[in-house]
Amino acid sequence: MKDYEHVVVWLDYFNKNITKKMGRRVSREKSIFDPSLNELISAAKAAGLEPTETNDQVRFPRRPYVRSGYITLIKAQPKSKIISAISEKLVSRRAKQTK
Repeated sequence: MKDYEHVVVWLDYFNKNITKKMGRRVSREKSIFDPSLNELISAAKAAGLEPTETNDQVRFPRRPYVRSGYITLIKAQPKSKIISAISEKLVSRRAKQTK
């Protein structure tokens, strides 16, 4: 049964290596190369969200041949706004690491 109070955010939404057709949900400028689950969790927390569940042993439906991961968040705003807020934090954190 579908859970309307939570939203699932996959790592592949932010992966610069894959196309939008294969599952990326943000533009290339707002994505990073090969995000990790720890980066996704810390970016979600920095965006003011609290992950309720995580899993790194799953496969994204559009790429069943590659292991991926996801986090589950309480749906306080539309999914697109949640993804946008997380992507901003991911890009800024990755930029700080490379400097």
